[in-house]
Amino acid sequence: MSANSRLTIAAHALTWIGLYQRRGHEVATSEQIATSVNTNPVVIRRLLAKLGKAGLAGSRRGAGAGWMLARDLAAITLLDVHQAIEPGPVFALHRATPNPECVVGHGIGPAMTAVYDGVEAALRRELAKTTLEDVLRDVLQAA
Repeated sequence: MSANSRLTIAAHALTWIGLYQRRGHEVATSEQIATSVNTNPVVIRRLLAKLGKAGLAGSRRGAGAGWMLARDLAAITLLDVHQAIEPGPVFALHRATPNPECVVGHGIGPAMTAVYDGVEAALRRELAKTTLEDVLRDVLQAA
């Protein structure tokens, strides 16, 4: 299994748009954003569509088409981004119900649910502490 990078790519895209707008540009194209992320513009468009539905990004069609922030970077947390692109739980139980006649099969669900609930609560708390403004500040300091 590989790690999921959608949160990182979405945060990168929104942070890039925010910086681009601060430098006097109204909208950014998915091609421009994809160049920074080093991915296909289709990946960016799909992510930005989800972010748009969540009220974090907006788009303009026609001449001068592109993407813009729907809220200021300081008003977008990593939790907002996470919830927009990964709306379900971080962890899941078995797809098929384990054998209830087996002691482990019977008890694994409740045991893991307790752990997963705690991990997800901690994850949400940590993501809620960081805005994209914080991310941009750290990016610029590292540059």
